[in-house]
Amino acid sequence: MRYGIAIFPSKKLQDVANSYRKRYDSRYSMIPPHLTLKEAFEADEGNVGEIVSHIRNVAKEVSPFTLEVYKFSSFYPVTNTIYMKVRDTAELTTLHEKLNSGMLQHELKYQFIPHITIGQDLDNDECSDVYGRLKLEDIRHEETVDRFSLLYQLENGTWTAYETFLLGRDH
Repeated sequence: MRYGIAIFPSKKLQDVANSYRKRYDSRYSMIPPHLTLKEAFEADEGNVGEIVSHIRNVAKEVSPFTLEVYKFSSFYPVTNTIYMKVRDTAELTTLHEKLNSGMLQHELKYQFIPHITIGQDLDNDECSDVYGRLKLEDIRHEETVDRFSLLYQLENGTWTAYETFLLGRDH
């Protein structure tokens, strides 16, 4: 089964992201707006207990932190993806690194660039036009992140939360 780990931001920030995603994100209906902490990975359902235990330990080691969205950006020309850039903080990097270590360690496909995707699978012209407009817009948002989720992918391609973990707390 395919799993992933992500932060789901506040409803306010999800609403902002969705105002773009419904027009520009081909995977809009598959998962709510999120910040990926660990890329999708395969795991046997029999190992989920161990994985959850590892993630729970990681969650205890990292305190809640501020998530700051401060501009629009794009991964063009690598991919035609437009996103809301999230400021990289020591806590966010630590959380990412710990969730990609130990039993969850694997070769990363991409460098960790904290972001919330708002457009993907666009053709070159549309990507250029949309990003050209968005980079002129001012976006400033801050919120406290105190949880993240282990997700799994259903047969129809949608993602759903398996378990949510609180940061810096014993649970």
